[in-house]
Amino acid sequence: MKPFLLLATRAEDAIAEAERAAFLRFGRLADESLRSIRMEAAPLPPLDLDEYSGVIVGGSPFNASDSEKSPVQLRVEGEMSELLDEVVAGDFPFFGACYGIGTLGAHQGGVIDRQYGESIGAVEVAVTEAGRADAIFGELPPTFNAFVGHKEGCSALPANAVLLASSATCPVQAFRIKQNLYATQFHPELTVDDLIGRIMAYRFEGYFEPAEMAATIARVRAAPRVSWPARILRSFITRYSAD
Repeated sequence: MKPFLLLATRAEDAIAEAERAAFLRFGRLADESLRSIRMEAAPLPPLDLDEYSGVIVGGSPFNASDSEKSPVQLRVEGEMSELLDEVVAGDFPFFGACYGIGTLGAHQGGVIDRQYGESIGAVEVAVTEAGRADAIFGELPPTFNAFVGHKEGCSALPANAVLLASSATCPVQAFRIKQNLYATQFHPELTVDDLIGRIMAYRFEGYFEPAEMAATIARVRAAPRVSWPARILRSFITRYSAD
């Protein structure tokens, strides 16, 4: 099987390694079936998409709507945009979680702003009628719980996007571009322990007041069971695994 390509932008080694392990676990992938590139660490090398089954983009401390951006963030955004030119043109299998919805949404002309940020925790997500007809989202129940925690969201869909899932606090929780490009606002790769690790790592990054860290962790531990989002990853991997 051709490997999948995971594009990461997390500077913290432990968090980056945990994110990769989560995609391996929930995607049921062997280690050699997921090639990882840390985009924040160095310029993106030349890529031949024919060598991969698909592209996966994880979460990030970067935001498309940031008013001030470091040289590293600007480089990453430029490289991601150039890659998406090729991905979208070829309708190449793509799955973006959280940061992925910002990058793909902005690239395709959607509005990414601070209107629909969500506090860290679990929310109830509803699958749309189009989602129920989708090859991947159609496997989900009508509503399910998912972990979120983001400063920005997609407040206006790209004109060519199909809305797959929504929530009361964030109308765009998932969409599809063409037939094979998927993006979710929620994190399908997170467990409670993974999310707590990120809470601790990013406690000074503005997702919550540092003094509220213990309360935020307690809220995550008390959240309703989150299990269905991982099915999305497994379905994506299964559908697009290529020889």
